Amino acid sequence: MPGYERGERGLRRRALVAAGVLALTGILGAYAPGAQASGKPATATGAPQTRLPRPTGPYAVGTTTRHLVDTRRKDPWHPERGHREVMIGIWYPAARPGWRSAPAPHAARTAPHMEPHAAAHFGSPEGAGPLNYGVPAGAIDWAATRTHARVDAPLVRGAGKRPVVLYSAGLGDPRTWNTSLVEELASRGYVVVTVDHTYDASEVALPGGRSGGRLAESVLPALAAKPGTDVGAVLRKAMKARVDDTRFVLDTLQSRSRRLGLPGGLAEGMELRKVGMVGHSAGGFTALQTMHDDRRIAAAVNMDGTLEFPGPDGRGGELGNVAQEGVDRPFLLMGTDEPDSGDHRHQRSWAALWEHSTGWRGDMVLDGSRHGAYTDAAALLPALAERHVVPWETVRKDVGTMRPERAVAETRTRVVAFLKRFLPAP
Repeated sequence: MPGYERGERGLRRRALVAAGVLALTGILGAYAPGAQASGKPATATGAPQTRLPRPTGPYAVGTTTRHLVDTRRKDPWHPERGHREVMIGIWYPAARPGWRSAPAPHAARTAPHMEPHAAAHFGSPEGAGPLNYGVPAGAIDWAATRTHARVDAPLVRGAGKRPVVLYSAGLGDPRTWNTSLVEELASRGYVVVTVDHTYDASEVALPGGRSGGRLAESVLPALAAKPGTDVGAVLRKAMKARVDDTRFVLDTLQSRSRRLGLPGGLAEGMELRKVGMVGHSAGGFTALQTMHDDRRIAAAVNMDGTLEFPGPDGRGGELGNVAQEGVDRPFLLMGTDEPDSGDHRHQRSWAALWEHSTGWRGDMVLDGSRHGAYTDAAALLPALAERHVVPWETVRKDVGTMRPERAVAETRTRVVAFLKRFLPAP
């Protein structure tokens, strides 16, 4: 692995950049106005495939998806399109194939990493694959990447109810872009609910439409390219939408989970009085802000997410109220070796949160890591570099100089250890 070092230590965040530039996986970052990737849309013909690392917990993993509609609010980005629509994925410890409780049709049906429509857009010139992770458009068959989870498998029997962990991805990233961590948590006994923030994520595959599905594409590239965009206002709007989405999902699970037609035992098996939240980048901000706003969140992990908003010109910064006021429940901050990241002593918003909080708090930094080290970039980009699909410089820029498999292992280990302490699974 050319140019890699063996040292590891901690974790950080990439957040504020030049004026007018919006990010996909940071709160601000790689969406420069007018930036485009060359190449053709991804196709399944002859393109290489990628593979996610296997989860290490004692349980098999099941997954299911649901389409939720919040009839209490219009979509904040497209109010003319009606009520807010949200897609969620639910990942959980599942009965192993061969058990009498496991229906035969589901025994060998493995879930894809991304739905076909979403995968095609993710790998297209307009998608997050080329724009934010440097993968040439059409170079990878993202639709062929498989997870280790069986679709609609029943929940594993016994051991009581399972604590629930919500997951929010970085700004512009789809809910699927940390499946390696999500599967690990499910294999350790947690029910993990991943939330797609529609029109924020690079793409969200919604049901309906003439071809059996609709693709809701992110509004962020157009806003980034628009002269005079108030960056701070856009990010405040995005954060409010994210927190509202998260609270709506939690409301729905608490009040309607038995009516969602979930796989066997899942609705009854969720312990919705024990809820944690994990997020990367803007998703980390979302996790802490939701915990601040909603007492139902008992513990949170912020992976490299700043807690402040830039001014209208993209410079300066105003702390979010979670940083100004703090929280009284446990949280973990995971920083990186990005120049604007580090532990709470090196980030203004993290320092404020630390000072104003009264519950347990911890932070860490992984030596040699970059912002994408806490995402599926760490699991997937190195294999693409080995096959000369992307240069190793892309891996170093997005993941860092530490060994990528170490980034995957550290992310899993630290998050699992935190949740075991404050949200133990049976």
